[in-house]
Amino acid sequence: KSKLGFKFHFSFPSVEIGESVRGEDVYIIQSGCGEINDNLMELLIMINACKIASSSRVTAVIPCFPYARQDKKDKVRDRAPISAKLVANMLSVAGADHIITMDLHASQIQGFFDIPVDNLYAEPAVLQWIRENIAEWRNCIIVSPDAGGAKSRVTSIADRLNVEFALIHKERKKANEVDRMVLVGDVKDRVAILVDDMADTCGTICHAADKLLSAGATKVYAILTHGIFSGPAISRINNAAFEAVVVTNTIPQEDKMRHCPKIQVIDISMILAEAIRRTHNGESVSYLFSHVPL
Repeated sequence: KSKLGFKFHFSFPSVEIGESVRGEDVYIIQSGCGEINDNLMELLIMINACKIASSSRVTAVIPCFPYARQDKKDKVRDRAPISAKLVANMLSVAGADHIITMDLHASQIQGFFDIPVDNLYAEPAVLQWIRENIAEWRNCIIVSPDAGGAKSRVTSIADRLNVEFALIHKERKKANEVDRMVLVGDVKDRVAILVDDMADTCGTICHAADKLLSAGATKVYAILTHGIFSGPAISRINNAAFEAVVVTNTIPQEDKMRHCPKIQVIDISMILAEAIRRTHNGESVSYLFSHVPL
């Protein structure tokens, strides 16, 4: 027990590679979800085990990057850690030569690494889902529940669908609690599609859905890359007025779907598989930034 009152419990995963990896191009797939610390430690040990077993290259495929939201310090939390940088250092020290991930919470996390990082995007799969599953998509408006993500993610999807976008400015008093929301944009008589990179306790998107409906939206969808769904998230989604909450399978969702029929999943395994194939063959992966592989 430390002087700060925290209790530390250490468990040591036992890892042994079952066949020779000498001279091989190794890909280790491990998402930053569930028991995050155990999974991260297991990933680091597996990377190191392959590296000291003389593999030629080790690529860590991390669909959901752990601790990605702790990417900076601010005025409110001046002594907060920059854990995303620490994870980047740990992966490099363990021996990773290359990282493949998807929809980083902040693009500057790529700059935390001194090794190549391919940050893939769920956007092509999201566009495909919207066109195939929302009949009124031509009369939709894309909404960012956070002004910070408006420029890159929401405007790009809105431009490719040739529709308008809106954003919601939120003020937080403390983490995971939203104090006030202000809608910027006209959603009256339109289908509103909330787009974000992740949802944790879902307080933000559920408040945003209420705000959009009160502003005159006919239907509200939420499309998220990483569905963490911790704490009261499932009960909040069940009680909210969403037509559907759509997430990718960067995090396994089978258990959550059993408790919440509104959750639907976009399969992004083919995007990761194609990225692995192209990386192994020395081909460009930029095609995947705007296309879903067949």
